[in-house]
Amino acid sequence: MVSLEYLKSVFGGKRVFVTGHTGFKGAWLIQILHEAGAVVKGYSLEPETSLDLYVSIQGDTLCDSAIGDIRELKKLHHEIQVFQPDFVFHLAAQSLVRRSYEQPVYTWEVNVTGTANLLEVLRNINKTCVAVCITTDKVYENPEKGLPFAETDPLGGYDPYSASKAGSELVIASYRNSFFSSSDSPVRLASARAGNVIGGGDYARDRIIPDFVKARMAGKSLHIRRPEAVRPWQHVLEPLAGYLLLAARLKNNPGFASAFNFGPETTDVLTVRALVGKAEEVWPGEKTHFENELNGPHEAGLLLLDISKAKKELNFNPQWNSSKAITETVNWYKNESLSAREKCLNQIRKYFA
Repeated sequence: MVSLEYLKSVFGGKRVFVTGHTGFKGAWLIQILHEAGAVVKGYSLEPETSLDLYVSIQGDTLCDSAIGDIRELKKLHHEIQVFQPDFVFHLAAQSLVRRSYEQPVYTWEVNVTGTANLLEVLRNINKTCVAVCITTDKVYENPEKGLPFAETDPLGGYDPYSASKAGSELVIASYRNSFFSSSDSPVRLASARAGNVIGGGDYARDRIIPDFVKARMAGKSLHIRRPEAVRPWQHVLEPLAGYLLLAARLKNNPGFASAFNFGPETTDVLTVRALVGKAEEVWPGEKTHFENELNGPHEAGLLLLDISKAKKELNFNPQWNSSKAITETVNWYKNESLSAREKCLNQIRKYFA
C-alpha cells in the first residue's frame, strides 16, 4: 500500500499547506508529513482545549502554524500566496453533527464558504499545485437501505453538517469543472469522503471513543444513546494514508481529479454496541449502559461506504481492520509511559512499515 519511503519520495522537501492542522485529523497528518520530510504550513483556528492532540504533540514544532479562520478570504489568500504550496490538504471544517444543530449558520459558513474561499485562492495561485479536499461519508442522500454508497450516488444530507458537506462537494465539483479541468490547468483537485475515524488523542465531545476513555479515566459508567447505529469505523491513519496516496497519484495523473471514498471493507462495519464491546475487552471497567434515545436530533442509523473505486484505481487497501483499529486506539490512551508524540510516531511507523 503506502510506505514511509514512498511518502518521502513524493513529499520530501515539498511545500504542503494543511487547513485544519490543529484538529484531530490534522494533528496526525502533520506528523506523517513531518516524518516524510515535507515543509508544512498549517492554517487553522486555535486548539479548542489544552487536551487537543495538536497541543500534546507540540504541533508548532512540526509546522509553520498560522492561526486564522477559513472564512477570512484575505488572510487565507495571503498565507497561501506567500507559502506557494506544492500540495494542499483541506481539512478545516465544523465536523460535529450535534454541534451543527446548535450552530447551523456557522456550520454552513465554515464548510461551504470556507471551501469556496480556499478554491478561490487556488484559482489565482499561478503555480502547479495538487489539492485534496476532505468531506465525509455523510454527503450522500441516505435512505438507510443497507447499500454502501458509491461516489456516483446522489448527494444529500438531513442535518446541517451532512448537508453542508454535500454543499462543499458541489463547490469542489463546480470549481474543478469551471476552472481546473483544462489540460494546462496548474491546479489538480480531488475530494475525499471518509468514514468515522477513531484514534489516540481525540477528546472531542459526542464521540464514542473519547466518551469511553473519559469514563474509564474517571472510573464511571459510559452511557450510550444509540447502540445499534452502524458506522464504517476506521483508524485515523487509514483515511490519511488514502488522502496522501490520492495526492501522490494526482500529481502525476490529472485523471484522478475526482471524488474517492475511503473506509473499511463493507464486511468490517460495526454497531456502536459492538465497538464499545471491543473497547471494553481492551480496557475493562464499569459496565456500559445502553439506551435507545428517541427524542434527540436526527442522526443516520446506518452508513456504509463502497471503496471499490479507491481499491481499483489507487490500489488503496485498508491495513487495520476494526478490531485492530479499536485495540490500537484504546492502547494509545492506556499507555501513560510515553508522550503523545511518541505514541503517535510508534503507530505511524508501524502502520507505514
